[in-house]
Amino acid sequence: MTIKKTYEEINKKIKKGEAVVVTAEEIIPIVEEKGVEKAAEEIDVVTTGTFGPMCSSGAIINFGHSDPPIRMQKVWLNDVEAYAGLAAVDAYIGATQISESRGMEYGGAHVIEDLISGREIKLRALSNGTDCYPRREIETHITKESINQAVLFNPRNSYQNYNVAINTSDRKIYTYMGILLPKMGNANYCTSGQLSPLLNDPKFITIGVGTRIFLGGAQGYVVWEGTQFCPMSLKTDDGKTVYRGGTLAVIGDLKEMSPDYIRAAIFKGYGVSLLVGIGVPIPILNSEVMKYVAVKDEDIYTEIVDYSFPRLNRPSLGWVNYKQLREGRIRVRGKDVPTSPLSSYAKAREIAQKLKEKILKGEFLLQEPIQKFPKEREFKPLLEIR
Repeated sequence: MTIKKTYEEINKKIKKGEAVVVTAEEIIPIVEEKGVEKAAEEIDVVTTGTFGPMCSSGAIINFGHSDPPIRMQKVWLNDVEAYAGLAAVDAYIGATQISESRGMEYGGAHVIEDLISGREIKLRALSNGTDCYPRREIETHITKESINQAVLFNPRNSYQNYNVAINTSDRKIYTYMGILLPKMGNANYCTSGQLSPLLNDPKFITIGVGTRIFLGGAQGYVVWEGTQFCPMSLKTDDGKTVYRGGTLAVIGDLKEMSPDYIRAAIFKGYGVSLLVGIGVPIPILNSEVMKYVAVKDEDIYTEIVDYSFPRLNRPSLGWVNYKQLREGRIRVRGKDVPTSPLSSYAKAREIAQKLKEKILKGEFLLQEPIQKFPKEREFKPLLEIR
C-alpha cells in the first residue's frame, strides 16, 4: 500500500492530540522492526535537532526613537560595532564582530546572549545630524524589554554535512573548527549525524521557504536557502552516497529565545561564534520521506580534510562515518586519531525531544513550504581582479 499524507491531515491530528511523533533517534529501531512502509503508515512526524557553532548569525534590533531624535550612522553595543545603515534606529549586530575594547574575549554573539538573558547592554551611537534628526550622539542602556524588536536573523545555519578537520603540518593551527594539533594529533567534526535536520531530509522534500522550526528555544522559520547553499550528492570510491552543501537562512523572535539554546562561544586564535539550537520537524508524507529519516550514523559519511593547506587546495584524507567519529578515534593514514565534536549531540537530542513534546501538546503545528529550494546551485569563489 502506498502511503500519502498531507500537512493538513497531520496538523488536524496534532490539534486533536492524535499525532504520533518520535525523534530521529527513536525512529531507527521502529523502521528496523516494522519496515519503511508500516512505519510511514503509523508515524506522523519525526523531529530532528542540532546545536553547534553557526558563525553566519546575527540580530536586527530596533531601539526606538530618542527625544530629540537621532539617525544612527555608527552604533556600538557593549563596544561591539553593529551595522546601522538600515534606517534611523535599526541596526544589525553580527555574531562574529569583536569588541573594540576587549578584542576576541567578547563579541556580537555575547551581545546577543546577554540580550536574551535580560542583561543591560550599553548603546552608543553617532550621527552627522540632519534637520529631522538633529541629535549627533547618544549613550544609554537597553534591555530586551526596552527595545521594540529584536529579531534573530541568521543567513547561514544548520550546515548539512560539514567535513572533518585535521592537520598534517608540524605546527598547531587555530581555525573555526577549533585548535588542530600538529601531525594529525586530533580530528574535529561539527554535525549531529542521524539527528541533523538536513541529513534527515537530504533532498529537501519537506524543508523549504516557510518551514516552521524550533529556533533558539522559540518558534522560527526558514526564510530562504542559506548563503553558500550548494546541495549535492556524490559517491565515494566504494559507492556510498554522501549528501552535503545545504544550508538554511532562518529567522525568529529573539525576545522569546533562551540562553539554553543560544550561546556565545570563543574559538582561541580564531574569534567569536554563536552556538545555535535548531530543530526541524519532518512530516512523514510518504515512505520516501520515512526512508530518509531512518538514516543511521553508520550510514552517514563525511570527508576528512587537511586544514593545514589553503582553503581551495585542501587535500582529502578519506571518508569516515559518524558512528566511527562518535566512538572517539578514527584511522587516518595508518594512525589512530582522537576525535572531538564541536556540536553537542546531547543538546541536539534535547532539542529533538523538546520539539516532539511541543507537537504532542498541540503547541507547534507544521507549516508546508511556500517555495521549494533549487535542486542545484553553483558555489563560486571570490574573483580577484587586479
